[in-house]
Amino acid sequence: MHTNETQQNPDDGDSLEKKETAAHAEEEMSMADLLKAEGEVSSKIYSRDIVKVRVVQITAEHVLVDIGEKKEAVIPVADFQDGKMPEIGAEVMAVLERKGGEHTVLSHRKAMERMAWAWAKKMFEAKERVKGRVTDVVKGGYIVDLSGLRAFMPLSLSEIGGAHKHYLPANAKVRFYITDFSEKDRKVVVSRRQVLEEDEKSRRNEVLGTISPGGVVRAVVAKATPEGLSVRFQGIEGFIALQDVDWKNPAEALKSYKRGQRVKCKILSVDKEKEKMSFGLRQLMPNPVDVLKRKFPYRSVLKMKVLSVSEAGAKGRISEQVEAFIPAEEYGFETALKEGQELRGVLIAVNPETYELVLSVKKLEEMEDRKKVQQYMKGAPTLTLGQILLENSEDEGEA
Repeated sequence: MHTNETQQNPDDGDSLEKKETAAHAEEEMSMADLLKAEGEVSSKIYSRDIVKVRVVQITAEHVLVDIGEKKEAVIPVADFQDGKMPEIGAEVMAVLERKGGEHTVLSHRKAMERMAWAWAKKMFEAKERVKGRVTDVVKGGYIVDLSGLRAFMPLSLSEIGGAHKHYLPANAKVRFYITDFSEKDRKVVVSRRQVLEEDEKSRRNEVLGTISPGGVVRAVVAKATPEGLSVRFQGIEGFIALQDVDWKNPAEALKSYKRGQRVKCKILSVDKEKEKMSFGLRQLMPNPVDVLKRKFPYRSVLKMKVLSVSEAGAKGRISEQVEAFIPAEEYGFETALKEGQELRGVLIAVNPETYELVLSVKKLEEMEDRKKVQQYMKGAPTLTLGQILLENSEDEGEA
């Protein structure tokens, strides 16, 4: 009878023993690492370094944390009043307040403050923006919290162009630049104005990049002066020169514009480097010269009433809105014109500066003389070739 027996490999026992030995070694190493880490935490605490500790219990007065010793350390609950209370198992930053007694006392508030000083120094040196919260409105400025760090912002650094009164409410969250930093003197000064100015410059550059001469926009009148109108377009300064206010009487038209009035105007020029623009109002109005030319075609015969006479010529009126002028050299046959006299003239030009129609009596007389000649020529009998030859032969016989 043959019996099947399981044969055992002698190496299997050795392998199992090695695995068990390795597992024990790994467990011992893990425990050693853990004890070492706890020792490092304890060492850092007593060296007054900032450490991260785990919350194990919360009472009415204290937050108990594990520091790798038999007794937990405590952090006063008051250290968390400005923030959210931690949960059991959470890790918090802390630094030694005092040792000995029933419990070692740590401070979360001071740890956060030290970290905030280090962070603020880095942000100051890098010239980067920081977020903060206005905690108090005080005389001359604001108290600002920067991640646990107390900073001061003067009124002059709170708004573009400075400010003479407070505009920011308590708990307002804003961005700043740290402009003055001294950990030794415990002094931090921040500026919101610098952030606003940078943002405003960026916005202006964006606006200037999207517009060009010839465009039509709406601007707001800032001030009227004898030289023209100061206006603002999306926060950018601009100017409307007096001659661009109106075609006929810009000085009189200037009086009708008031501060804060919105006006539709045309962009005449853009200086992106100096961030300045010039605008025009009359450019959106019909040119009176073009209007007159359309209404009164060249060589039109018009009747004018003389209003005044000078050496240069006679000024008159065609209608209530239209004035005319006859230069002295264009008087014609009648050389002495009088006020109140009515006469006719032919249109020879439109003065682009005075918007007056320029008439000529002399040219009208020449035109009428030519018409008379033409009419006479039309009425004279037509001679035949025979009649012309006969008249010529008679003239030769007489000679």
